[in-house]
Amino acid sequence: MSNSIAIPLLLVISLVAANLPWVTEKVAFVREPRSGSKSEWVRLLEWLGMFGVVALIAAGLEMQAQGQLQPQGWEFWVIVLCLFAVLALPGFVYRHDLRRRLIKRRRRKPS
Repeated sequence: MSNSIAIPLLLVISLVAANLPWVTEKVAFVREPRSGSKSEWVRLLEWLGMFGVVALIAAGLEMQAQGQLQPQGWEFWVIVLCLFAVLALPGFVYRHDLRRRLIKRRRRKPS
């Protein structure tokens, strides 16, 4: 796979993975929670897990493109985690603000 395809593909995968914990109600994307909705701690753990999955995909793409993995310091990982948090913003806003406003608006409108 060429870099011209791998980089946009990784960005799309990152965007989807960063938003999944806030869009879906299933725990670990498999089963429904007993209480009806996931807690924020579960969402945060899923988000960190998705960060790990995306990091593994990126490492695989780097290995395929260069034949080796470049050593990265802690600064790199902090910046990448912050970028992943920025990518998660649409799902977070949808979950905590936009969804409630849409539900309120739907209730106000007469059918």
